[in-house]
Amino acid sequence: MLPFRRRPKLETERMTLRLPVHGDWRAWAELREASAGFLTPWEPVWSADHLSRRSFTNRVYWAQRAEAQGTAVPFLMIRRQDQQLLGAITLDNIRRGPAQCGTIGYWVGETFSRRGYMREAIQAVVHHAFAALDLSRVEAACLPENVASRGVLEKTGFKYEGVAQSYLQINGRWRNHVLYAALRADRRGRTDVG
Repeated sequence: MLPFRRRPKLETERMTLRLPVHGDWRAWAELREASAGFLTPWEPVWSADHLSRRSFTNRVYWAQRAEAQGTAVPFLMIRRQDQQLLGAITLDNIRRGPAQCGTIGYWVGETFSRRGYMREAIQAVVHHAFAALDLSRVEAACLPENVASRGVLEKTGFKYEGVAQSYLQINGRWRNHVLYAALRADRRGRTDVG
């Protein structure tokens, strides 16, 4: 018999970060729909059924499999005071062996932006990556003009590393991205990027 595996759950000052469950669908779909204009300039094109229950069910199953296999840890950000869903952050593409690294991606609902929630979430996930998962490096990428995303990465200790040409399809077009990384034992100085 396999031993019971505890699902990861992180606590920050104001939030609980946990894997999605089927009961989160309505809150997730409503927040994504209400924030669509705010999110879509920075994300891949949403599929026709993006907000459907079936699509979210597939997301929940993927999250469970990915976490169990050690390839990703997809967290929803839940405000503790009222159990409000604020957004999501995923540590994905976890690579072992000589790399020992992963990539974070995140989004926050428009009404919850610029309140420090994402800073808290990034700090917690990066700490979890280094302390619990024994990763050495956490990477992130965003569009060069996404000033808010660049700012939160820099405030949480990520350093600018360069530009990846045609890195991801965003809003239907291949787009360049600026690359950032946080290292477990970072000895690099502050990086000022214009």
